[in-house]
Amino acid sequence: MKITEENFIIQLKKRNQRALEYVIDNYAWIIKTVLNKHLYNLKEYYDECMNDCILAIWHNIQYFDPEKSSFKNWVGGIAKHKSIDYMRKYLRDLEELSLEEQVILIEDKAIKEIIENEISEETEKMLSRLSKEDREIFIKLYFENKDLNRVSKDTGLSKPVLYNRISRAKRKIRKEFSIKGGY
Repeated sequence: MKITEENFIIQLKKRNQRALEYVIDNYAWIIKTVLNKHLYNLKEYYDECMNDCILAIWHNIQYFDPEKSSFKNWVGGIAKHKSIDYMRKYLRDLEELSLEEQVILIEDKAIKEIIENEISEETEKMLSRLSKEDREIFIKLYFENKDLNRVSKDTGLSKPVLYNRISRAKRKIRKEFSIKGGY
């Protein structure tokens, strides 16, 4: 069977590897464009991130909904979120270096700051979609690392109410930013 623009998504869902080759041939440019934008100073992560993006397309194709966005936009979203994951990985790797290694990599501090700013901007963009109360709950739980009991006490909301608000907020973020599956 010949893979075409009309049938490649169906064939991907059927796990046809030729359909994945079609995606690579016709849509890899989108991934490359996004990775070049986000990982321009982290070339050592570029190939691994590219492979992860392709794997994410393969493993999460069942979550693609043509009524919500085009395949190009979906692929771009995967690439964007994967590149952010790799920026975070770089920051973790940088923090684990010895003092001597950190001195050698002192110029990387500028890169680290740029990456932190990009991640911060993306996080702010996501949190801005939430109500003030939900944003405060998210910040307490996920940035200040407070446990649910402490947040419940601070906000005066019961745990079930907090769980409900967190769930709704996550759903809203996923919907607004087309985040699906486990990628």
